[in-house]
Amino acid sequence: MLRKYKLECEKIVETQNNDGTIFVYMNPDEREKKTLVEGYKLDEHTLNSALDPDEQSRLEFEDDHTAIIFKFPRNYSGGVQLIFKCGTMGVFVFKEQVIVLVSEVIDLFDGKQFMKKNTMDGVVLELIYKSIHHFLKHLKVFYLIADELEQKINKSMENKYLLNLFTLEKSAVFYLNAINSNAVLIEKLKNNSQKLGFDQAQLEYIDDILIENNQCYKQAEIYSNIIASLMDARASIVSNNLNVLIKTLNVITIAIMVPTLVVSIFSMNVKLPLDQQNGTASFCFILALAFISVVVFLFILKRITKEH
Repeated sequence: MLRKYKLECEKIVETQNNDGTIFVYMNPDEREKKTLVEGYKLDEHTLNSALDPDEQSRLEFEDDHTAIIFKFPRNYSGGVQLIFKCGTMGVFVFKEQVIVLVSEVIDLFDGKQFMKKNTMDGVVLELIYKSIHHFLKHLKVFYLIADELEQKINKSMENKYLLNLFTLEKSAVFYLNAINSNAVLIEKLKNNSQKLGFDQAQLEYIDDILIENNQCYKQAEIYSNIIASLMDARASIVSNNLNVLIKTLNVITIAIMVPTLVVSIFSMNVKLPLDQQNGTASFCFILALAFISVVVFLFILKRITKEH
């Protein structure tokens, strides 16, 4: 899917004509890939890397363009599995044109940060900054989901919520790797600023982007540690809740077995105490003895509990 954009009055506007300077290929098909390789002389390996979600961020210089590959968080829909995934975006900067490759359909140029842009380099830097801002938004969702799971685990003995927390922890690790990979790319952009033609204002903006990315990494690291601690603590809570439940069931079982034993003894072929013709006195005696046995058991259990 191809969308064309152009810079007009310091704004990025979509166009259907051939005057577009920013081409965005979203989940390109084989025909579009062939056009990019043959028409724009893009390296096929680099093109496939821009669509590979497991690819690391990097910067490459070609004869007539510069290839920039960086990570961004994929849209989260809130399904049963609390998995947050990262995607890879490729930006190919030519002298008068920018080609963007992404593996899913997203709105790239929404937001006020794309206002008052009059250079292609500024657009590229804003795309990187937007991915960092997107990571920060997802990290806030991490905290809310972890807090909700914590409350549910406190009341539940099922493994479902623990598995959700484990999936969330795995997502945090993926985010840490992606954010760190972007940090390496931003450092390379800063070190090659003269070769890329960045002016002083853009160089200062790269410093701001690097600071934002480092803060994002620190926040992701904190959330990852918190979720890991929650995993250990909540696993212990679930185990403790299960032990309490088993203990309660054992008490109930033994409390039922003691009077059952008393009644079973007198149910054998033996002479009953207070035996009369109708057996009413014997029945009441056995029933009272069974009740006393339960009281004695509970008294002994209470004494043992206090000692421990």
